[in-house]
Amino acid sequence: MIPRYSRPEMVAIWSPETRFKIWFEIEAHACDAQAALGVIPKANAEAVWRARDVEFDIARIDEIEAVTKHDVIAFLTHLAEIVGNEQARFVHQGMTSSDVLDTTLNIQMMRAADLLLAGVDRVLAALKTRALEHKDTVRIGRSHGIHAEPTTLGLTFARFYAEMKRNRERLENARKEIATGAISGAVGTFANIDPRVEEHVCKALGLTPEPISTQVIPRDRHAMYFATLGVIASSIENVATEIRHMQRTEVLEAEEYFSPGQKGSSAMPHKRNPVLTENLTGLARIVRMAVVPAMENVPLWHERDISHSSVERMIGPDATITLDFALHRLAGVIEKLVVYPETMLKNLHKFKGLVMSQRVLLALTQAGVSREDAYRLVQRNAMKVWEKGADFKAELLADPEVTAALSPAEIEEKFDLGYHTKHVDTIFARVFG
Repeated sequence: MIPRYSRPEMVAIWSPETRFKIWFEIEAHACDAQAALGVIPKANAEAVWRARDVEFDIARIDEIEAVTKHDVIAFLTHLAEIVGNEQARFVHQGMTSSDVLDTTLNIQMMRAADLLLAGVDRVLAALKTRALEHKDTVRIGRSHGIHAEPTTLGLTFARFYAEMKRNRERLENARKEIATGAISGAVGTFANIDPRVEEHVCKALGLTPEPISTQVIPRDRHAMYFATLGVIASSIENVATEIRHMQRTEVLEAEEYFSPGQKGSSAMPHKRNPVLTENLTGLARIVRMAVVPAMENVPLWHERDISHSSVERMIGPDATITLDFALHRLAGVIEKLVVYPETMLKNLHKFKGLVMSQRVLLALTQAGVSREDAYRLVQRNAMKVWEKGADFKAELLADPEVTAALSPAEIEEKFDLGYHTKHVDTIFARVFG
């Protein structure tokens, strides 16, 4: 990913330096296990570890690969240059390239998941703080973009919190799903390497041995991982879209923080645009873009082919780096979001009580009016608000069919905002405990 949408902590996981360091650790731990089993001399295994603190020469590895056209062989050749050909002659004993590549990829994805979990935690903390802050901040709820009934901004944040909490559980499961390693040889039969080598390497690297791996770790694991990233990206967009709508000039119930010196438009000095949440909407598309290729990587030819390889070299870094950046950008937006409670109330009352129509409808039915007649009575008065800017309560009080069923006091009571927020604490207890 380009630096503009990257955080160095996540970028480092996918760097060549990190990749070669993991390759080395896999090979060195495998040598230890082979030595313990008596397959190779202990001195040779110990010699390999002398490269532990060496900075691998990436340019040299690339130079070798230009000839060999094989990245793992290039690395092993360079390792032998460091350790010595005689000492390194048992490195990669009985192993195949996928043992190194697949196990490394899973380690990188695990480490990426750890950073993503930290990002989700920051978003959760921000959402909880704002939810509690605005638990009783009344605003109009909207369905189809149209005024529906009153709710609170705190409930909006609580809803996003619950969604992101589910995403955290999904990501934990995805991390567990991908935390396997395979050191099983050419077609996964352990013909040339003892299964105990795999067990040793996996334990040393915090992995679980893959139960059956052919020559590669099954790609349904990877598909589940990237699908989870896609769901999280969609949840980010869900929050971003709400904020973008709230910042529209005609709504302006909240807006992204506009810092001193910030400019909104090269042409129009008055502009304060929701650029961060619009950016998040775009970044979510990039993350989701990885999901279908990951699914298509699941069916491979026989014990393996490499149709998945080029895909994963791209979507692994791109999806995790982008999502990591997006999570922290979203957290920052929520933490600094500027909220306008007065505008929320103004918007709620824009149509002069119209949003209380269901309460009146239900009251009429409880007073003995059929639902069909009650709907007709309420709707005909509601339409006067839409079409003529009338006051809904005043129209109801002036309608003899309505007042025949409901007293003025009963009609008045139906316009109490507190009716709509009486169960907020119950919902909060469900979400936050």
